[in-house]
Amino acid sequence: MSDEKKKGSAASAMPTAMAPPGLINKEDIPQVLPILPLRNSVFFPGGVLPLAVGRQKTIALIKDAVRDDQVIGVVTQRRAEEEDPGAADLYTMGTVARIVKLLKMGEDNYSLVVQGLARFRVVELVQEAPYLKARVDAVEDKTSSENVEVEALGINLKKLAREVIELMPELPAAATELVESITHPGHLADLIAANVDVPIEEKQAVLETVDLKARMKLVLELLNRKREILKLSNKIDSAVKGEMSKTQREYYLRQQLKAIKEELGEMGEEEEELDELQERLKKAGLPPDVEKVANKELNRLKTIPAASSEYTVARTYLDWIADLPWAKISEDNLDIENARQQLDKDHFGIKKVKKRILEYLAVRKLKNDMRGPILCLVGPPGVGKTSLGQSVAKATGRKFVRLSLGGVRDEAEIRGHRRTYVGALPGRFIQSMKKAGTKNPVMMLDEIDKLGADFRGDPSAALLEVLDPEQNNTFSDHYLDVPFDLSKVMFVATANQLDPIPGPLRDRMEIIELTGYTFEEKQSIARIHLVPKQLKEHGLSPDHIDITDEALLTLTTAYTREAGVRNLERRIADICRAVAVEVAGGKTEKQTINADRVKEILGPEMFYSEVAERTEVPGVATGLAWTAAGGDLLFIEATKMAGKGGMTLTGQLGDVMKESATAALSYLRSKAEQLGISPNFLEKTDLHLHFPAGSIPKDGPSAGVTILTALTSLLTGIRVRHDTAMTGEATLRGLVLPVGGIKEKVLAAHRAGIKRVILPERCRKDLIDVPDQARNELEFIFVTHMDDVLKAALETPPVGVAGTPGGEPGKEAPLPKPAESAPEVRA
Repeated sequence: MSDEKKKGSAASAMPTAMAPPGLINKEDIPQVLPILPLRNSVFFPGGVLPLAVGRQKTIALIKDAVRDDQVIGVVTQRRAEEEDPGAADLYTMGTVARIVKLLKMGEDNYSLVVQGLARFRVVELVQEAPYLKARVDAVEDKTSSENVEVEALGINLKKLAREVIELMPELPAAATELVESITHPGHLADLIAANVDVPIEEKQAVLETVDLKARMKLVLELLNRKREILKLSNKIDSAVKGEMSKTQREYYLRQQLKAIKEELGEMGEEEEELDELQERLKKAGLPPDVEKVANKELNRLKTIPAASSEYTVARTYLDWIADLPWAKISEDNLDIENARQQLDKDHFGIKKVKKRILEYLAVRKLKNDMRGPILCLVGPPGVGKTSLGQSVAKATGRKFVRLSLGGVRDEAEIRGHRRTYVGALPGRFIQSMKKAGTKNPVMMLDEIDKLGADFRGDPSAALLEVLDPEQNNTFSDHYLDVPFDLSKVMFVATANQLDPIPGPLRDRMEIIELTGYTFEEKQSIARIHLVPKQLKEHGLSPDHIDITDEALLTLTTAYTREAGVRNLERRIADICRAVAVEVAGGKTEKQTINADRVKEILGPEMFYSEVAERTEVPGVATGLAWTAAGGDLLFIEATKMAGKGGMTLTGQLGDVMKESATAALSYLRSKAEQLGISPNFLEKTDLHLHFPAGSIPKDGPSAGVTILTALTSLLTGIRVRHDTAMTGEATLRGLVLPVGGIKEKVLAAHRAGIKRVILPERCRKDLIDVPDQARNELEFIFVTHMDDVLKAALETPPVGVAGTPGGEPGKEAPLPKPAESAPEVRA
């Protein structure tokens, strides 16, 4: 709160009283003055100013000044918000002042009146506590007041001041008499500068201008600018009043014209449009509360002139009300078998989603008042999340609308704008409902994890009401300002990751995870869906081209490596384009595309198994990682060199992964003798751990066993098996803890040609979700301790490592049997 400021509002309404200058001699000004900092105002010599004081330093200064009957120095602060100003925060020119009245208004609040006596310049601050004191130099006007030019400037100042006072009717008549009564030019300039409404910096410039002629010219310039502003303001005010009178006259004439037309039976197009709008509102099936609002707005619209901007706003609002599907509901196709066939026809696999849709239809068939579910499909790109929404709409016989939320950062995109804004529109949900034309469409909320937030609000918070089954039957859009029922809508959201979705929003949705496909599934998807689609898009038919299963396998293994099938579809399109060129050139015989033909069209293979090459030397281990695009391999390389026992980590790692490396090294040092490693292996050796693909950020604890295996391989000289990958968190005691993303990691190992996968024992249950093809082609080894990992991962067990991983030697641990109704389990 501001402490030192002008008291009351009268100071801006009438000129500040001014006393004659020269009330103090230069010799009577002390060399050291107590300094009172002033906010939001500049104090001039000859001025009388009321101040409200609340700062403790200023209160101490006033008490001492009154007790010793001494003058003080008033200096303006450079920044008003500074609570404890120092030398750098004050202007160097101020006014010597005498306290003429002091009143105590409260415990720490005083009111005083000060009188300006003369200018002074601050030389230096000599004291900061309990209040400011400064060494000062007195300043006098440089030009003689007898100068003819000064006298002429004074006459111009008075003339201009009279004009300004006439342009400001709120000022009292005594203001002109006050200006006329002043004879001293410097006093006149200071009086006008103190009362003219200009920025603080410009007033301070007047105070600091010692040369009298220059000061008067500066004030004359300020006053002239003020006069021009006042003239322009009065001109604008007169024009606005005239325009209002003209508008009122036009409105009166239009009302008369309307009455005449009604008498003659000559209603215009506007009246016909309003009648048509009224009929549309009647047929829209509005709820009673919405109908009441619409009728009120329609009656108001009839009284507004068509040329008015308000007419357009009200008309657009009523158009939106009339176009929304308040009562239109499409009939659901509740044939369960038909829905099953439609879903199987459009999509291969994704049994969980199909099962959930069929469950919804079954319950809807038995109980008709069920609200629409809110599903969230989470999975890597290209697995068919977005296209699934269209299949759901086909299966249920509903309309389909897609609402892309990627990059939405404005809350008004969800809730709409108030009608007070120019160009206001409803939010995206109301716009989508108008587009659907029914009250119960399937609405696809695409990329819900890509929502942003900035100074315009948080769209994800606005979505809470939309996606809450207990609230969305009365969704309130800012533009409509009436409740709209969204409870019949079937929402299907898609996301690549769950983490960016806020917890309260995630809680309102039913999460269904879609993971990557195996090679077998990709081949089936390509054969059933992708190849026919691309043939049609490229103007080809099965008579022109035959893509063999061998070619599809080559495409899925050698030219794409992804969780979904988006790149696979692009490669099939490349082949179709190559064939289309030949067909368009006149070649009509059917072309068979085999593996060799694929390589001829697409060039060298893009992906191949590099696990064996990477693990040819000790110190390299193959881990498994989870990414937003599915699982992936993670190679960890370790090397050693002469040094002093340090460990270097590279590869853009997070804190958790760095801690895993430190824990692995500590475990190795504690078990060095048991593993056949010299206990003093770090004395003259430096270790370096590198995680390739350094541009990709990596974090998480699941690389713990891989790091430990790589370090053990390096220090023992035993290579890691090239057909083996692993995942799991390793503790300081050597225990192997469970991790998440098992299905994605196992599928990544399968895609890369890995034959053996080492998993934590407690992740055995997660293999229920792994497709049969991957389960049958991979060997799974379940471990509980790092000794088990080393025995299974290294080509030969290190010295002192006993036990058999996963149970009896040579016997694979039993895998859990897949179950249709098994719940989804995540670590």
